[in-house]
Amino acid sequence: MNLLFVVPYVPNPIRVRPYALLRTLAGRGHRITLATLYQSVQEQADLAILADLGITIHASPLPKRRALWNSALAVPTRAPIQASYCWQPTLVRTLAQLLQTEPFDAIHVEHLRGARYGLFLREQLRNLPIHRGSDETHPNRPPIIWDSVDCISHLFAQAAQRSRSLSGRVMTKFELPRTQRYERWLLDQFEQVLVTSIADQQAFLALAHGHRSATTDPHPQDNAPFVLPNGVDLTGCGRSPHQRTEEHDPAASDQIHTAPTVVFSGKMSYHANVSAALYLVQDIMPHVWARHPDVAVQIVGKDPPSQVRALATHTADSHGTEKRRVEVTGTVPDIRPYLQQATVAAAPLLYGAGIQNKILEAMACGTPVVTTGRATNGIRATADREFLVADTAEGFAEALCTLLRNPAQRAQVGQAGRAYVEREH
Repeated sequence: MNLLFVVPYVPNPIRVRPYALLRTLAGRGHRITLATLYQSVQEQADLAILADLGITIHASPLPKRRALWNSALAVPTRAPIQASYCWQPTLVRTLAQLLQTEPFDAIHVEHLRGARYGLFLREQLRNLPIHRGSDETHPNRPPIIWDSVDCISHLFAQAAQRSRSLSGRVMTKFELPRTQRYERWLLDQFEQVLVTSIADQQAFLALAHGHRSATTDPHPQDNAPFVLPNGVDLTGCGRSPHQRTEEHDPAASDQIHTAPTVVFSGKMSYHANVSAALYLVQDIMPHVWARHPDVAVQIVGKDPPSQVRALATHTADSHGTEKRRVEVTGTVPDIRPYLQQATVAAAPLLYGAGIQNKILEAMACGTPVVTTGRATNGIRATADREFLVADTAEGFAEALCTLLRNPAQRAQVGQAGRAYVEREH
């Protein structure tokens, strides 16, 4: 098939969903054209990796000032800021030209930030003739699939109540009604809508049901978004030496885990991750350190804001040697070594939407995971077998301590988590 992907940010291993889709489809021999936006030199390098897969790239720069200007223009309107943030006229012109020259079989548009491009393409297709020429049998009105990924209004409703940032709560409360109206309307604008989890599907249906009466919508499930869970690339996710040792000789673990580590990973500019990092260090870890003072915390991920960077601390161990108790790494070339070398992975999200890739990635590496119930949407793993779940700071700390002091249970949960990812993702 000849496929057009419109993604408002560069797909890469951090933005795992579009990256995995593109790699998989290109690997299966489909012809892929990617229209996207970049904001950094690193993202330009990421594009080169995609080009090496045989993907045709059409990329436009999106300067920060342009994105901020788009946001300002959206404020006095009824449209959500998210829907305007990534609008770039140069990419619009590129898309118009592609429709004139390429017989696409389907068009895939990602995220709320990309939906406006999908609407533009829909209008362009309506104005094109059905066939390009007398010898052309392929219709040039391909279906447009909008991959919402998450139900953003569902995320904002949680953030407005649970974000640990005052500015974050104010902003999401401002965006919430706009986003609810817009997402409800978008449901009927495309041939198919995709989401990552059943929770997001149900959130979209709740939006639709709130707008339609039972008499006018006798079959509300007919327009339900299709649930397409995220996959996990298991390449390079083999168990580390200390994990293999624990599986065969848990008693030998103490010789390897000289400094137990709890890792929290993700894109740290994301507001839900910011709240989770603060919750982990400020509310959960004091209970852990009271019993295990030598445990270190690693917060791993790009673009940590100032309040996350401020969590980094040093302390002295029992021998008087100064070491880092909380490390904030910022961008790392590969997150897998951090997950593989950690004693436990923590995902203490207070709110969220979609599937939490951080959980799946840690499980894929055989690292036992402790998470909150809110972070398990779309993950059909069994609590207390494939991961541990706790929804209070004290309970979360107790779950961490249970794994920290029990290498046999760490190995058991880690193996079960890995098996789940192999089986389901």
